[in-house]
Amino acid sequence: MTKSLPYDRVLVVASHPDDEVLGCGATVSRLARQGVAVRFLILGEGITSRQQERNRNEVQEELSRLIADAERAAEVVGAESVEVLDFPDNRFDSVPLLDVVKAIDERKKQFNPDLLITHFENDLNIDHGITYRAALTTARPVPNEGVKTFLSFEVPSSTEYQAGMGQKFTPNFYIEVEEQDVERKVQAMESYRSERRGRPHPRAPESIRALALWRGSNIGAQYAEAFSLIRAIS
Repeated sequence: MTKSLPYDRVLVVASHPDDEVLGCGATVSRLARQGVAVRFLILGEGITSRQQERNRNEVQEELSRLIADAERAAEVVGAESVEVLDFPDNRFDSVPLLDVVKAIDERKKQFNPDLLITHFENDLNIDHGITYRAALTTARPVPNEGVKTFLSFEVPSSTEYQAGMGQKFTPNFYIEVEEQDVERKVQAMESYRSERRGRPHPRAPESIRALALWRGSNIGAQYAEAFSLIRAIS
């Protein structure tokens, strides 16, 4: 695999810590090896949905640990930075969509990415769909918009859980990756101490490797990650 991917700056916008790794961790590894600048923007804090009522003070230690895990995961796959915001976990529908749009837009303007990657619009998780809508809003094809390619990814344990909910994830854009990229994705996911799962969970290391093999087989390659191409401007 010698061909370079045609991007200079990539912004990955995810709802929760670990979504960024599950969605495109191997692709980020390949991009980083190529010298592309990749930043992770994670909108939600990823913890408080486990409470009956949201109370950040009660879970401050867990939140700090999760942010540390996100930083470690970003380092493993080669992202240059990760920022975790404070939108309420699995309660994005409780805040105005405009607030989510502005949070993404502020970081996007600072970085000026040419590729933006985020969630599939019809995931089961409500935060994922809101993140997609907000990210798409920030990347409207207006004059001087820097984002030329907009992709959405699949997240194991959410995207495939959308049975009976309408449009299914049907990839039409694949990025071939190498075994080392898949292993970095697995290692990054294992950095999330509170999110690790064993077989047969979709987030288990064996499942992550199997999905990379399956997506590779879709395009006659050893390994790949799959995306839905929302827009490409050339």
